[in-house]
Amino acid sequence: MNRIKVMINGIPGNVAVVMAKHTLMDERFELIPYSLTGPEITENNYQLDDFSIKLLQPDKRDISIVEIKDKNGFFISIDYTHPSAVNGNAEFYCRHRLPFVMGTTGGDRKLLAGTVAKSSISAVIAPNMAKQIVGFQAMMEWCADAFPGLFTGYSLEIKESHQKGKADTSGTAKALVECFRNMGVNCSENNIIKERDPEIQKKIWGVPEKFLGGHGYHKYRLVSEDETVKFEFSHNINGRDIYVQGTLDAVVFLNQKLEESIHGKVFSMIDVLRNGDETG
Repeated sequence: MNRIKVMINGIPGNVAVVMAKHTLMDERFELIPYSLTGPEITENNYQLDDFSIKLLQPDKRDISIVEIKDKNGFFISIDYTHPSAVNGNAEFYCRHRLPFVMGTTGGDRKLLAGTVAKSSISAVIAPNMAKQIVGFQAMMEWCADAFPGLFTGYSLEIKESHQKGKADTSGTAKALVECFRNMGVNCSENNIIKERDPEIQKKIWGVPEKFLGGHGYHKYRLVSEDETVKFEFSHNINGRDIYVQGTLDAVVFLNQKLEESIHGKVFSMIDVLRNGDETG
């Protein structure tokens, strides 16, 4: 089996580094030793044991990518950068014909999808790469489609807790707001309560201290108008490893679609899950 070449962008960010470590150990993939990074990063290289990754600042990437493509041929990019870089990175990928998996949240998502649709590449874009969370989200979307107005008159409280360094509101929480709205709940993204204080996370949320720097806790609480009925959903993730397998499955899935000459299309993680028997 030919190994799929991947370039992981966002190093030295935590998720990108975890992705790189796992990719190096997975015989299905070959990690290209380059990574797009932010303008604030001053280092030129990042060392993963004996594997050195060259970091490319924004002002150097357009020139460097030509050489990288000439040297490595076809590869798929994995993006775990910063929310502020999402749309600029997508334009870069499309301009240089680099199919990609976008795990970074934030940015203008409609513009993101439109950029790919007008390009000669395809991409997998999702607010969450954890397969089980994506499955839960799919169930809620099915429920919203099958039973519109199910929770009419209910109030909604959404709380999400992530590490202090997460800049934006949880993409998963935003997606669930849309589901509950379609089920009749009068709500918006303004209902989402963000927690980024490590002390509160530890004492109130019960996040283990070793995971304060990397976790994703979500709580959804629906209450009927007369307060006689309550529904609660929650999902808690400690660490970042859960995102790895979903992302790598997305890479395999995207590689298959590209081999089928499918271009200018945005796929979701639900598409990846539905194709699970072929990617697993």
